[in-house]
Amino acid sequence: MSNGFASAADRREFIAGLPKAELHLHIEGSLEPELMFALAERNGVAIPFSSVEEVRAAYAFSNLQDFLDIYYQGMAVLLTENDFYDLTMAYLARVHADAVRHVEIFFDPQGHTERGVAFATVIGGITRALDAAQAQWGMSSRLIMCFLRHLSEAEAEATLDQALPHLERIHGVGLDSSENGHPPAKFARVFARARSLGLKLVAHAGEEGPPAYVYEALDVLGVDRIDHGNRSLEDPALVARLAASGMTLTVCPLSNLKLCVVDDLHAHPLKTMLDAGLAATVNSDDPAYFGGYVNANFIGVADALDLSREELLALARNSFTGSFLPDNEQGAHLAAIDAWNRAHP
Repeated sequence: MSNGFASAADRREFIAGLPKAELHLHIEGSLEPELMFALAERNGVAIPFSSVEEVRAAYAFSNLQDFLDIYYQGMAVLLTENDFYDLTMAYLARVHADAVRHVEIFFDPQGHTERGVAFATVIGGITRALDAAQAQWGMSSRLIMCFLRHLSEAEAEATLDQALPHLERIHGVGLDSSENGHPPAKFARVFARARSLGLKLVAHAGEEGPPAYVYEALDVLGVDRIDHGNRSLEDPALVARLAASGMTLTVCPLSNLKLCVVDDLHAHPLKTMLDAGLAATVNSDDPAYFGGYVNANFIGVADALDLSREELLALARNSFTGSFLPDNEQGAHLAAIDAWNRAHP
């Protein structure tokens, strides 16, 4: 094969152990049907599904809003600190098996506090699992609190108020949920306040929303990273700007396929992004719903686009250089990538 591998199987083996970070993961989106049922039983919560198979059948959505409807429905089983610990620990164990060394995960407190679950309960369970993964596997992490963009900025402000006692465990804020009709500028004031508190800033932009939303995320919110960013490619001037600035894009191939952002992985823009000099990364978004964790995303898009060894190495390196880790820790991970590459000629 001209891509630096003897076969597709060799490329998959290379991906399997390639050190990588995940920068775009909604922890609530890692709620597998089996755990949903277990937590429903543990907490005495009625869910509108009679079997794991019925839940998986319900995952046959074709757009962002249909996905969000079932996503919020599934959250109902998460009530106690142990629930959030079990959810997070299951995800961390799964990505540890995918050679993920560092995670930067989103959580949606508004999806829980509006159900009467205390903010401290949510973050307590998540951070206990992050600490356990650090102790067991040396996996580092950053926690990013997302605001739900279909709600008001005032509600986002109230969520930031609730987060204040926990800022030592929160590294950034993000913006997720329904993109269309909810431009980044809607949250200009709360993002400015978050920046003043020393938090990193990220935002979903250019998944379903237009390139104008990417411009707003950059110019109005002042983000440090763009989540998704696919539709940036519609604007050559924006592409040039993103490339020149080294702005990281957290791309989610299987999510894009499941939500019909692309019709086929063979048409996915990831290779185009790399060719344009964009700092793209590969992530799983909501893996329980979209059919795969990090390595499944790498393998799916690598097979579809025939990605080369150098392209895979670039994606892995971008995942660390685009992270919020300090330079010395990034350097150690980059050295591990180079060592893996040398060991698998």
